[in-house]
Amino acid sequence: MARHASQKSGPGLRIGLGFSLALGLIGVSAVSPSLEQLSIADNYAPDAPSQVLISNNSNVDFERGQYLIMSGPTATKLLIGDAENPEPGTVKRYALDQVLEYDWDYSEYSCLVKLWERESNWRHTATNSSSGAYGIPQSLPAEKMASAGSDWRTNPETQIDWGLNYIDRRYGSPCAALTHSDEHNWY
Repeated sequence: MARHASQKSGPGLRIGLGFSLALGLIGVSAVSPSLEQLSIADNYAPDAPSQVLISNNSNVDFERGQYLIMSGPTATKLLIGDAENPEPGTVKRYALDQVLEYDWDYSEYSCLVKLWERESNWRHTATNSSSGAYGIPQSLPAEKMASAGSDWRTNPETQIDWGLNYIDRRYGSPCAALTHSDEHNWY
């Protein structure tokens, strides 16, 4: 009996095709807003010059033609969803108010929420058993938070004040701190 084209393919073939498709899409893809089409950069030709930009600077933002190329905190701001608007009287509301005091926008608050959910899930008594990092911002050593107030062990607002000051001095913004955390698994 002859094989028909409508016969189902085996799981190995489907996985292989799916992997090949995914690998092909990992190439550089961009959408041109004026042409409303998908453009794919193909740099797989062996004799073509490299089209990969290598930079030690994690902040790459520039325009090329009708495309905006970005990375680092700028890209993080666009890729992270907006955090829920926190309820009044909560530690997250206090954090949002403080973020706005730094003249950062809501997207910076969203980055902060993601960062501190990862670090401590917003628990002011969270302790990392292996490193000793403590509190909402996971200060290491924990005693550094004493510079923000003597109640640093028990007051989430003191921890938030210290954490935002640390982020501002070291990274410049919560999205920059989140970008660093994503790249290095610490901030």
